[in-house]
Amino acid sequence: MNEKRTLKVGLALGSGGARGLAHIGVLKALKANNIPIDFIAGSSIGALIGGFYACGISVEEIEKIALEANWKQMLSLVDISFDGGLVEGEKVKKFIEGYIKDTEFKDCKIPFSAVATNLENGDAVILDSGEMCSAIRASISVPLFFKPVKVGNKTLADGGLSDPVPVDIVKSMGADIVIAVNINDNYSNTAKDNNYSLSMIAENSIKIMNKHLALFNTRNADIVITPMVNDTKWNEFTNGQNIILEGERATRESILQIIKILYGK
Repeated sequence: MNEKRTLKVGLALGSGGARGLAHIGVLKALKANNIPIDFIAGSSIGALIGGFYACGISVEEIEKIALEANWKQMLSLVDISFDGGLVEGEKVKKFIEGYIKDTEFKDCKIPFSAVATNLENGDAVILDSGEMCSAIRASISVPLFFKPVKVGNKTLADGGLSDPVPVDIVKSMGADIVIAVNINDNYSNTAKDNNYSLSMIAENSIKIMNKHLALFNTRNADIVITPMVNDTKWNEFTNGQNIILEGERATRESILQIIKILYGK
C-alpha cells in the first residue's frame, strides 16, 4: 500500500496470560495487510510480545518461539521463591535476555512502552527508558506467582492490575490512531451448573474486574480488536496455535475499518 499518510498508528496490546498469544496473530494480520505500526505500548503479556516486536524480532520468529514452548522449557524457567511470589523470576529474565540482549528503549525499531503497577499506591507505571529486559519482567509479574520487581523506590507488579489495555499511554506517545487489542472482554463463567466454590467465586470475580477495567481502558481507542479467547487456559502457552489463529481472524475483520480511518478510503 503506497498511499501517503500523515496519521501515526499506535498499538495497545493488552494483558491476559496465555490469551495474549493472540497478539502474535494480530501482528501477523497487520503486517500481511501493510498496516504500519508507529508506536507500541504493552501490558503484561502484551509487553512481552510487543517488546520483542519493537526490538526488531520478526513476528515469524516470535510465533516460532511461542509454538516451540513445551512443559520441559516452561519448568526450566521456574526458580522457586519464598519471598513475595512462587517464582523468583531471574530465569524468566534470562530467557528474555536471550532474545533482546541488553537492548534499551532508545534502541527500539518501534518506540515502545511497557506498563507495570506500583504496589505501593496502585498506580500504573510507564516504563520507557533504560534497559528493556527488567521492564518487561516487571510488567509480566503476576501477583503471587512472580516475585515483584524493585525499581528505585517502587515495587512493581503486573501491568494488567492497573492498565490492562494501555490505550491512553500509546496515545500519549504520539499516536493519532490507536488500535487496541482487548483479550479480557469475553467473560467466561468457569462454574458448572451455578455450583460456585470459593475458588470459582474468586476466579470469576477477578475476571469480571478485568473485563470492566479493560472496557474502560479502551474507551478512547479508534479500533478495538477482541479475539474470542475467553476459554483459553493458563497452560495453553504450550499449545497456542489456535489462539494465534484467532488473533489473525479477529484482526482481519477490522482491516477495512483501519484502512478507511488511516487513508480515508
